[in-house]
Amino acid sequence: MSLQSQPQPDIPEATARVARAAFKKGNLYLTIRDFLGTIFTDDQFKQLFSSRGQPAEAPWRLALVTIFQFLENLTDRQAADAVRSRLDWKYALALELEDVGFDFSVLSQFRQRLLDGQSQDLLLDSLLEIFKQQGWLKAGGKQRTDSTHVLAAVRTLNRLEKVGQTMVAALESLAVVSPDWLVSITPPDWFDRYGKRVENFRLPRTDKDREAWAVQVGDDGFYLLACIQTATIQATLSQIPAVVILRKVWAEQFEQNSEGPPRFKTSKELPTAAEQLVSPYDEDARFAQKYTTGWVGYKVHFTETCDADAPRLLIDVETTPATVPDENMVATIHPKLKKKGLLPSEHLVDMGYTDTGIIVESLKNFGVTVVGPLAKNPSWQTREGGFDKDQFTVDWESETVTCPAGKQSNRWYDYRDGKIKVDKNRHGMIHVQFSRRDCTPCEFRSRCTRAKSESRQLMLTSREEYEALRVARQRQTTEEFLTKYRLRAGIECAHSQAKVVAS
Repeated sequence: MSLQSQPQPDIPEATARVARAAFKKGNLYLTIRDFLGTIFTDDQFKQLFSSRGQPAEAPWRLALVTIFQFLENLTDRQAADAVRSRLDWKYALALELEDVGFDFSVLSQFRQRLLDGQSQDLLLDSLLEIFKQQGWLKAGGKQRTDSTHVLAAVRTLNRLEKVGQTMVAALESLAVVSPDWLVSITPPDWFDRYGKRVENFRLPRTDKDREAWAVQVGDDGFYLLACIQTATIQATLSQIPAVVILRKVWAEQFEQNSEGPPRFKTSKELPTAAEQLVSPYDEDARFAQKYTTGWVGYKVHFTETCDADAPRLLIDVETTPATVPDENMVATIHPKLKKKGLLPSEHLVDMGYTDTGIIVESLKNFGVTVVGPLAKNPSWQTREGGFDKDQFTVDWESETVTCPAGKQSNRWYDYRDGKIKVDKNRHGMIHVQFSRRDCTPCEFRSRCTRAKSESRQLMLTSREEYEALRVARQRQTTEEFLTKYRLRAGIECAHSQAKVVAS
């Protein structure tokens, strides 16, 4: 498909006249066109199309139709019908009354073109630019972010179903790419074993028979991979996505044996749930659990403005595998907002997004104050009324710590300078130790340490993070913080709206 940019068309006179007569009190789509214009231009999508080939449908129109169908939760077929039949859509799209529209398949092709060109943010960013011009959106205000789960469009499979269906998916793809080659290497019994979708109710019942079936499938898979490796078109066959997934699943589930059939690994030998593929039809979907909710799929992170004197506008959407922790996302969201010129002064998030490193780095690098509760000190001293870390006084200049009984530490090891070799878990920490001479006879020892003979020890972060943690924990107990943080709860509305549209 080629793209020959055309000037943005005016609304045809007949379309405008009839639309105004039909919607005397106005209409959402008439208002969008009148106040926001066409929003997009063909030039914005130029890099996604070739300069040669059959002319494409105007991408600015397809982008608008994509937004309109989202507003009304329409399928592609319904959206294409609306372009042909609805007067208000013809007005917004500047189409003649007699225009017959386009085939519904064009919409999915357009979205795929956006994804292939890594331009999926173009639609939202264009709207945000218009919102800034209208004065509805500006940097330096308040924003809030939260995540929710997204279900992958795949079945939940047990291990046997997964290996069996992975084999089926590979064979189906090979049958499309090179059917003659596949027939030449396929044993007769494969047609019965993989001719239907693998379902648990069709599999053997006893553990012994199920194990034997899994081993047989594993052997078949290794045979298929070996045939691909020696094929004359090996380079083509080995790069088929379903074959790549077959290779990965077999590495997870089987141990190859050169002298006999493969071994089906035990559950304890498998990679973590975050690393395992869950379906041959979606390589990125993962299983995750949050509190009592378990799902296979992804997470989506919504960021929206929440200033009292401005409309609530969604300004960033990030989709990740389900296993990516929320705390990783602040470092992704802030650089994107900076590039858009939309960094907030305050960013309201829940506990999943916060730690002292995030609070310090966000303020230092972006000038953003992250507002959210930090986890309580998990130590037994905190739970049982003992002397936790917050009750010690740190003198950073002299590199000493004073305990609640007034005794000073006698050792200070800074593992950040790389001079002291320790295990990787202590990297970036400061290890403080007190003298046995002071700790052993101390009357408060039972409230301080449970060690039988060793003295009290502390692990500290950097000075910036340590002091930020103390300030943040103190601040989150105040009524001022609670009042400010209540505003974060409004992001749940964005989640609810997204679920309604997706359902």
